[in-house]
Amino acid sequence: MTVFAVGLGWATALFRLGPDEYGLPPAAPGSAWPYLAVWGVTGLVVAATLRATAARLPVYAPGRTAAVLVAVGTRLALSRRPGAPLLAALVVGALAVAAGWCAVAVRTHSPAARPR
Repeated sequence: MTVFAVGLGWATALFRLGPDEYGLPPAAPGSAWPYLAVWGVTGLVVAATLRATAARLPVYAPGRTAAVLVAVGTRLALSRRPGAPLLAALVVGALAVAAGWCAVAVRTHSPAARPR
């Protein structure tokens, strides 16, 4: 799933999304490998977090959620080529969304959430 999501983000970075005024530009020039590697590792961590939670209780669409987070992150990183601090913020944001998705599943399926 991670390889598919990184590949999808890279493939969509080959062309512009939206008009010139406010759309996402195509991939910036330069080597894409460091960004692809960062999002590959991030995708593995996001997928592992969601799958580990899904092994214990029902989580809605853990694979699709991981794929969307990684594909969007890869697309943004390749089109903007951010520096290390901003790239780290994107990665932390993806991990936070995955953790929040897991927290919603835990909260929804906890004994305290069930009506009596």
